[in-house]
Amino acid sequence: MSIGVPIKLLHEAQGHIITIELKTGSVYRGTLFEAEDNMNVQLKDITMTARDGRLTQLDQVYIRGSHIRFFIVPDMLKNAPMFKQQGAASMKGKGIGLGRGKATLEAVEEAGSADVDVGATEARDEAAVAVAEINLGYHHHQQRIGRQE
Repeated sequence: MSIGVPIKLLHEAQGHIITIELKTGSVYRGTLFEAEDNMNVQLKDITMTARDGRLTQLDQVYIRGSHIRFFIVPDMLKNAPMFKQQGAASMKGKGIGLGRGKATLEAVEEAGSADVDVGATEARDEAAVAVAEINLGYHHHQQRIGRQE
């Protein structure tokens, strides 16, 4: 099982100053020293702000991931590689889901499903149309209204 984008972002933030708010309402701001896949984090050089506004300086702290409400990471991480748009080449061979509507059609178009070139052969055109109809859920609809392929 692969890790998701939020966890990848957290790992990418290691070495940067982040802010964490806990479910108790206290806020920790410091350098992210280590992050685990279950969101447990270790911070260094921390300023802790309690719910009542008192500030406390801490050298090191370990926070359990289940106690964290949210993270604030530096804006520079919005340019991290995991947020790059995936091109048609990276989508090749991947299913686009079981969608039955406009969203699936847009995904096909965005994924570079322009495999149906202007100069494509008739058989290739028919195959592409059949795949598009199946993906859009037209196959079931056509059977229901009695149209045979």
